[in-house]
Amino acid sequence: MDFKRSDFPENFLFGAATAAYQIEGHQFGGAGPTHWDTFAAGPGNVVRAEDGAVACDHYHRFAEDLDLLKDAGMDAYRFSTSWARVMPDGRTPNPEGLDFYDRLVDAMLERDLQPFQTLYHWELPAALADQGGWMNRDTCNYFGDFTDVITDRIGDRVAAIATINEPWCISYLSHFLGHHAPGLKDIRATARAMHHINLAHGIAMTRLRAKGMQNCGIVLNFDHTEPQDSSAAAAQAATTWDAIMNRWFIEAITKGIYPSEALTGLAPHMPKGWEDDMAEISQPIDYLGVNYYTRHKIMANKAAVWPHLMSEEGPGDKTQMGWEIYPDGLRTFLTRLSRDYIGDMPIYVTENGMAWDDQVENGAVYDPERMKFVSDHMLATQQAIAEGANVQGFFYWSLLDNYEWAFGYEKRFGMIHVDFETLKRTPKASYHALKSAIAQ
Repeated sequence: MDFKRSDFPENFLFGAATAAYQIEGHQFGGAGPTHWDTFAAGPGNVVRAEDGAVACDHYHRFAEDLDLLKDAGMDAYRFSTSWARVMPDGRTPNPEGLDFYDRLVDAMLERDLQPFQTLYHWELPAALADQGGWMNRDTCNYFGDFTDVITDRIGDRVAAIATINEPWCISYLSHFLGHHAPGLKDIRATARAMHHINLAHGIAMTRLRAKGMQNCGIVLNFDHTEPQDSSAAAAQAATTWDAIMNRWFIEAITKGIYPSEALTGLAPHMPKGWEDDMAEISQPIDYLGVNYYTRHKIMANKAAVWPHLMSEEGPGDKTQMGWEIYPDGLRTFLTRLSRDYIGDMPIYVTENGMAWDDQVENGAVYDPERMKFVSDHMLATQQAIAEGANVQGFFYWSLLDNYEWAFGYEKRFGMIHVDFETLKRTPKASYHALKSAIAQ
């Protein structure tokens, strides 16, 4: 790879990221059913109707996985704590689930890995989903209670806490586009979810601050967005999409407002009195997590429902997901966020990676495409730092091949290959290359 640890600021963290439902094995340890279990069982929602029942069986194999992370020379591990494992019905603590996260955090510390916790990475307890999920304001308060329970157990040992992972996916992708659980295509549900997920963040921050917790933030996903052509219609469509995808959450959190271009469509469907929540939503955070994968080119489509647009992938090389590889979009977002929203606040690249159709041949996985992807995005991060962005760490997505949501186990993002029949772990060539780079 074309970078080394010494190219980055002192104390810059290198790590890898996962999420509970994608790797743990949700059938173990008394975890309760989630809305992803419900969604996966629905016809046509998930490839081969696969779910996270076993996944990578990280629940029983976490020591092996953390050893692989440590052996790669990593400094930190970004993980999530499953609400449905900690509180199977969303409201009642499960001692077995709390014990698991106790053991997991202690195992990280034994290996000198900094635990970067995410409170919520998408698996909503089914009992709460049945009551309306993120369309129901009560869910936000229950999330605050979950925040209290898990923080009382492991908060003394984690290095950082993110409240929510990718609220855009939890709300718009899931309630308007219908691609993720609960699989709705309803603008009223979307507007409520887009506001309530922000409120849940605000309530969680209030609970964390009441406990004296520091280094608390949120993880947002951003796509580089630009017009498909030079027309005024494409420019307007791109501005609208940027407001929905990239600005809605960061502006609520840092400015206490929602972008007018998004409110044009969403305002009539917002929950009554939403304006009164903005002060709690916009209380200060300590860091911002940035997830970045691709670029989209946007054009107007007046025949479509609001927001009257469509997107296309750009012309560059694509990953197994069909996403264009566009490293410079990471640089532009890191600098844009620093310039327009957060100033000198610490930023972590909390996810960046690629899926590829990796094959084990003679006991090894050769993935030069991923090596180039990581190298190019690390260089983009380096450029952003040189331009003034206070980037303090980079987490590759993902440590392991895992359950890729609606794509089941088909798409492989890991730096470690997982055979989902035997659960054998095989570090890929990219793992060894990254290990070499951060040893220098």
